[in-house]
Amino acid sequence: MEPETTSNDENTFSEEVAKKEKRKLRALKEKNGVWFGLGMMGMVGWSVAVPALLGAALGIWLDKSYPQSFSWTLTLLTTGIIAGSIIAWSWILKEDKEVHKNNEENDE
Repeated sequence: MEPETTSNDENTFSEEVAKKEKRKLRALKEKNGVWFGLGMMGMVGWSVAVPALLGAALGIWLDKSYPQSFSWTLTLLTTGIIAGSIIAWSWILKEDKEVHKNNEENDE
């Protein structure tokens, strides 16, 4: 009976080795290493910074052109930061779903 148990263990071991090999080959092919991570951080930063700066610039113009009892600059800067954060969050969720989908497809 020991040969059957050994055979099952060998099959399980072979399957694990095959999965790890596939994962390594995929990682080499996709090159999702340090540069991908830095690019993702840059994308998140820009997706927050650009709407914030555009909001601040528009707010400065509105403060000069149409003065109010409140600050257009602070209002639109805050709005830009919130909008940029929502954009960045949705982008990160999309990337995360894609990575997990690829991992599940390759593990099968």
